[in-house]
Formats: sequence, structure tokens, C-alpha cells
Amino acid sequence: MEKGAKVYLVGGGIASLAAAAFLIRDADVPGRNITILEQCGRLGGSLDGGGSPQEGYVIRGERILENKYVCTYDLFSSIPGLSGKTVTQEIFGWNQVMRHSSKSRLVRDGHRIDAPGYGLTGKQILTLERLAAETEEMLGATRVSDQFDSSFFETNFWIMWSTTFSFQPWHSAAEFKRYLHRFAHIIARFNRLHGVMHTVYEKSDSMIPPLLKWIGEHGVQFELNTLVTDLAFHDEGAAKTVERILYARDGTSGEIEMGQDDYVVVTLGSIAEASSLGSMDSAPALNGKSSAGAWAFWEKIATGRPEFGRPSVFADHVDQSKWVSFTATLRDSPFFRIAREVTGNVPGEGGLITFADSNWLASIVLPHQPHFLGQPRDIDVFWGYGLLVDRPGNFIKKPMSECTGREIMTEILGHLQSESDTQRILMGSISIPCMMPFITSQFLPREKGDRPQVVPPGWKNLAFTGQFCELPDDVVFTLEYSIRSAQTAVYSLFGLKREPPAICTEAYDSGILCRAFRASGDLREVSGLSG
Repeated sequence: MEKGAKVYLVGGGIASLAAAAFLIRDADVPGRNITILEQCGRLGGSLDGGGSPQEGYVIRGERILENKYVCTYDLFSSIPGLSGKTVTQEIFGWNQVMRHSSKSRLVRDGHRIDAPGYGLTGKQILTLERLAAETEEMLGATRVSDQFDSSFFETNFWIMWSTTFSFQPWHSAAEFKRYLHRFAHIIARFNRLHGVMHTVYEKSDSMIPPLLKWIGEHGVQFELNTLVTDLAFHDEGAAKTVERILYARDGTSGEIEMGQDDYVVVTLGSIAEASSLGSMDSAPALNGKSSAGAWAFWEKIATGRPEFGRPSVFADHVDQSKWVSFTATLRDSPFFRIAREVTGNVPGEGGLITFADSNWLASIVLPHQPHFLGQPRDIDVFWGYGLLVDRPGNFIKKPMSECTGREIMTEILGHLQSESDTQRILMGSISIPCMMPFITSQFLPREKGDRPQVVPPGWKNLAFTGQFCELPDDVVFTLEYSIRSAQTAVYSLFGLKREPPAICTEAYDSGILCRAFRASGDLREVSGLSG
């Protein structure tokens, strides 16, 4: 890299923050030469949990960790955390103290199911084995529902799998296959959530501030409230380049002229765009693509450039990519005591709890308290979401998408069979629902070329990061995918003689899934299965 050359990171989510850190740590780029351009007034992207006891806390989406997120832990092994240890050391230390073992992964009729069986037939297990061995080219744009009989979607395995990872039957079979590979090592203990890890506090407190502090101390520039609207290209000849970055800020337009040795790293798409919040007494609105958002930007730069992917594949099917989450802030409430009596787990120990009979397929997570830095002792916070948001509830006869925070809390309390405490709990609750139109858009059926390469062929100074670029074998909707994309972009653009840590995929042994299901106790003897 020439002295004085600059790197511009479009988007202020975890991919750009990670890219800045890798540029400084591994590519020896001075922080003062790195600029992050972010449309909003804060950094962190989807990892933006926050709020107050008075107004209520909000967590739009929950991200789990596990010990094979090698790029994530590589990055955060260089970042001092809240305690003086590195963030990685804090995470592993915390998960030695707070070991996750669910005593109630599923709740039915107000009663917990301890280590539920998977309920799979021999034919369904064979189909899982076959799917794991299939190539993505052969699967193409098929859906999970194209691979299995309808009874598969009523099994405990599917209920637990779909709610843990947010899969729908109409989502990509190729992505489902990747998840089978990527998480084969936890299938045998999946019904207890062994292997799932969490941070000490909400990730917006445990991970984002330390990372921002570290890159800020190294001189990285943050340009907030700056919407990148377009890129101007020189795309003739063998070496194609970005020549200018066009942006809008405070109602005025501007341009950044790229130097000969400058670089642009763009986070494509957005799973959080167009999210809207409701309140205790109002439902969140369902919004569509913004004419000036991340999706519009991707569509603009991809027009006439097939190597930039096909954003419409992911952005034009809101009915298949939306769900509703909610965050409840409770003051002097018996809710956690009731939930503990039902589940058998202390907060932070049990992980995701799914109400298996819920028409919404609703789940909640009761984290260790306090969940936020500065959270008062008399306040509890928990998060939940529903996958099937257009169905009437079991207790509130309305679709979840049309429900207020009060109605969502009433529905959850109904599944916990705590009717006698409902009014008292509601009186001390602030429940804020959040509609997320694009939250699972990265799971939609896709084919080769729909997601661009991290460094598109023929381009000299441009790379893509985030959930919508192509990283063979790894799985989207994870912090790991965003961070790996950032590491790949930095190492590729700068020609570094190193690679990101290898992806852990243990399912290439054709018998590992069979052995996992046998270990779970679900499989006794099925003719023809390997292992």
C-alpha cells in the first residue's frame, strides 16, 4: 500500500468495524487513513441494542455464539474488553461460569420438555444425510420444503432447528445444507443447547464499544449521517476501479475522489433496513425497501454488472423474510420467577425457549441479569420473537404482526399458564415489538451468482462484505460470516500472504450426521444408514 493511500468502508456494521481492525492489525494501514461512512447516527449495524428503564430496552435481533467462530475470536483476541482482558478471553471465561444447558428447550401446554427427542423417521434421517452430501449446484434454488415430506416440519427437530437458526420451510435448501455441515458437531446435544455461547452483557455492550474504542484510538475516522448513494466506476479494460464515492449529508450532496491507490469496501444489503418499532399500545408498521437505503444502493451499482450479484433475489420477497421480535423491560415483576419455575433454568443458563404449540412459533430468551451495562437491579430484560407472524395467536386472536407489545406479552403469559399474574406483570412491563421485513432475506432460495464474490473478478480496489457476499462453506446470519467476509476482503485486496482461519465443517464424514442422531437417542436402527 502506498503511503497516504486511503480505505473507505461503506456501512457502519460489524463487517466494517472488523475490516477496520484487520486493516490496522494485519495490513499495517494507519487508522487515520481509514474512514467509515454510515447512514445512521450510530455505529454497530444490527448490533444496536440499547434503551433505558424508563423508555424500555430494545434488542432487534439475537445472535448466538459457539466455540468454533474462529474469525470472531481471532479478531476479538486483539481487542481489550470491559474487564481489561481481551473480549475473547471475557467470552470464554464467562461461558465457563455460565454453562448453557437447557432443561426446557421446548415448552408444551405450560410444561417443559427436558431434552426432547427429535421425532425423525428413518426416511427423514436418510434425507438429511442425502442433503448434506448434495452439491449446491444440484440443489440450485430449491427450498427446504422441496426436500422433505410435510411431516418433517412437525418434528421436534425442525421446531428446534428452525427457531434456533430462524429457518422457514421456503428457505434455501443449499443454505440449510450448509448449516448441517457447519453445526454437525452440536446436533447430538442440540436439544439441550450445549455448545451455545453468550457474551457477559448484550453484544451491543460487550463487543461493539470495545471494538469502536480500539479502532478509534488508532485514528479511524467516523462519518455518521452520511448516506452513500452511488459509486462512479471506470469499468473498461482488465483492471476495473471505483473512481468516486457519491454521498448525501445534511441535505447536501458530495463526492470523494478516489486516489490511485485507494480502496472501497462495501457492506451489501441490510437485514435490519426498514425495521420499525411499536409500543405497549401500538403494533409496528411493515415497511418496504427505502428509495435511499442499502438495498437501493446495491441495486443501483449492480445494474449492468452481474459480478455484483442480484439483490432482487433477497430484497423483493418481504412476505418470506420478515419476522417480529420484541423486548420486554420488567420492573419488580414476578415474570422471571414464573419462567424459572416452568423451565427449571436460571436466567442465562437455558438459552432459547420455544413454545412448541404456539401458532406464532414464538420463542423467548431469558438472559443473565443485568443484560445491559447500567441496568438497575430492580429491572429485568428479556427478548423473544415469532417466526409465523401472520397467524392468529393461541390466546390473542390476531396475527403477531398486528399485535401491540401488551398483546404479545399476554400471549407469552398464556403459554406460561400464568393468567393469575398477567395483570400485575403487564402493569410493570414495557414490551416493544419490532417488525423486521428483511431479517431472514439472506436465507431466501438462491443460485450461483446471486451473491457476489468478496472481491469481484476484474476489480482492483473494490470488495464486498456482510451477509450477502459469497463465502463458500460458511453460513449467513452469524457474526462469524460478517467478520470472515471482512478478514477475507482485507487479505485479498492487500495481497497478504495469509488467509482467515479455516472454517470448521465436520459433516464431510458421511456418517457424522447418522452418529449424531444415534447419540441423541433418536435413532435406533435404520437399514442403510452409515456410521
